[in-house]
Amino acid sequence: MPDASALIGSWRMISWTRTSAATGETVDALGPSPIGYIAYHPDGRMMATVFRRDRISQSSEGWSTEEKAELFDDMLAYVASYTLEDNRVVHHVEGAWNPDWAGDLSRPFTLDGDRLSIGGAPGVDPATGEDVIYNMEFRKVGCQP
Repeated sequence: MPDASALIGSWRMISWTRTSAATGETVDALGPSPIGYIAYHPDGRMMATVFRRDRISQSSEGWSTEEKAELFDDMLAYVASYTLEDNRVVHHVEGAWNPDWAGDLSRPFTLDGDRLSIGGAPGVDPATGEDVIYNMEFRKVGCQP
């Protein structure tokens, strides 16, 4: 099992891909170069927030219902406690942009220096309902690009 202290800190997202279980096609989950961070704290708490880089802007009339739905689909955010189990990090989600994520999210992960990879577990795309496998890559904040 990786040393838990190596996970502590803030990690900037480099990429996030989703692979369709049905077709094997891999695409960027929230477009190229998403804006996102995941942070693990020594007290056993964590938080994650990710946004599509090219999100729509509000018009002078405000947000339409369709635009609000698009903004919801173009992000991810949740707070949780976490535990490590072998090569998996388990996020015990308490609150999320998608209430169906409440409970435990168990994800395989690897640490390689300033790189964190989380992914490989099956999931369901909340926007499409499709069975997918997500893979996320992060670089520790404060490390050179």
